[in-house]
Amino acid sequence: MSNTTPARRLTSGPDRDKLAADLKKKYDAGASIRALAEETGRSYGGVHRLLQDAGATFRSRGGAPRHNQS
Repeated sequence: MSNTTPARRLTSGPDRDKLAADLKKKYDAGASIRALAEETGRSYGGVHRLLQDAGATFRSRGGAPRHNQS
């Protein structure tokens, strides 16, 4: 048996819009897409699409730049 859960596809409608708005609020407050995906049990791509549909402005990738010490 597999430990995967069935896909949770949300068609357009008020439930999807509310989830997208909630995710956008958390993302704008600093949560990562990966953290939101884990929290909701959705894929990275699914969360990214919901954020995109909610009009989120995406942050650049990565953390603080690393400097070589010579």
